[in-house]
Formats: sequence, C-alpha cells, structure tokens
Amino acid sequence: MKIFTIGFTKKSAEQFFNNLQTAGVKRVVDVRLNNVSQLSGFAKRNDLAYFLKQICGMDYTHLPSLAPTKDILDAYKKNRGSWETYERDFIDLMAARKIENVIKQETLEDACLLCSEDKPHYCHRRLVAEYLREYWGNVEIKHLGK
Repeated sequence: MKIFTIGFTKKSAEQFFNNLQTAGVKRVVDVRLNNVSQLSGFAKRNDLAYFLKQICGMDYTHLPSLAPTKDILDAYKKNRGSWETYERDFIDLMAARKIENVIKQETLEDACLLCSEDKPHYCHRRLVAEYLREYWGNVEIKHLGK
C-alpha cells in the first residue's frame, strides 16, 4: 500500500496539482486542524475539494482525527516548543486515538496526506504515515514536492 504526503506552501497551484496527478494519487486526505484559513489560498477546504474534483478527478476527505490538538500545535508553533516534544506528544495522541484501528486502510490506499508545511521533515503528516506504517506494516511512504 502506498501513502503519499504533500504540503501546499511554497508551491503554485500548478505545481501542487501536477504533483498529485503525476504520482497517481486517488484521494487527498486533509490532516490539518484548521483547513479554512485565508492563508490557505487555493487549499481552503471547499476550494480544494472543488479543484481536486475538477482538475484531477480526485476525492477529498478531511480527517481531523489525524491532526494535532490546538494545545499541541500552539505549544510548538506559538510558544516555540521543541520538535522532539511536539513529536512525542503527537505520537502519544495518535496512540490514544487508536488511529491504526479507527482509520480504514482503504481510505488511505493511494491517498495523499495534506498539510501546510512545505517539507515533511518537521510536519505531522510524516508522523501519521510513519505511525501507520509501524502498525499496518505494508505501507510505502512517498513525499511529493520535496
């Protein structure tokens, strides 16, 4: 099973949608806590769902259960917390939510986890994919537009 990841920042809409199409993504799974921010540009929830369907023929799903809580996010972003603490807290949250049992594998097969971060290195979408690979065992992770 293949899970893709992508961030929309520092990409034009053309680059973003071409990356998804070229990779063969079937569905974009939005793992952002806030997906309606004006800062999201073409990646605001309703706009993104429309563009994905019209441009790429892809489905769009928002799964906030794969997003950090506001407290975890604020401790890292607003209060300039350490990545190590953020990573530990988010992994603990995924374990508490039992996402490996709650999320159906079919939902993420050939799907792309979407978040805002340009690169996956310090982004929770990478943590989600790696966490699920650990539990499901048959997951190939491909980060798009690195």
